[in-house]
Amino acid sequence: MGRKVRAHLRIYGLVQGVFFRANMRRKALELGVTGWVRNLPDGSVEAVVEGEEDAVRELIAWAHEGPPLARVERVDVEWEEYKGEFRDFRIRYW
Repeated sequence: MGRKVRAHLRIYGLVQGVFFRANMRRKALELGVTGWVRNLPDGSVEAVVEGEEDAVRELIAWAHEGPPLARVERVDVEWEEYKGEFRDFRIRYW
């Protein structure tokens, strides 16, 4: 077992209306990463992700590209203390 980590992401660019959240959820489940993702009113996407460090880093790398229709301009990553508070990965609407 690797080190568990938590990261708070803000993804900017053309990232809404391009199935970003659904694709991020699918990738997170594939990697065994837990947390959530949601759209923000300013057009960005926010996510909080937890899991094995390698898996979280792989999901962050994926977020820099996103799904085929996305045009990611920037990903801000803030590392936080791992809390283990999620059981799965969800799309949030609030």
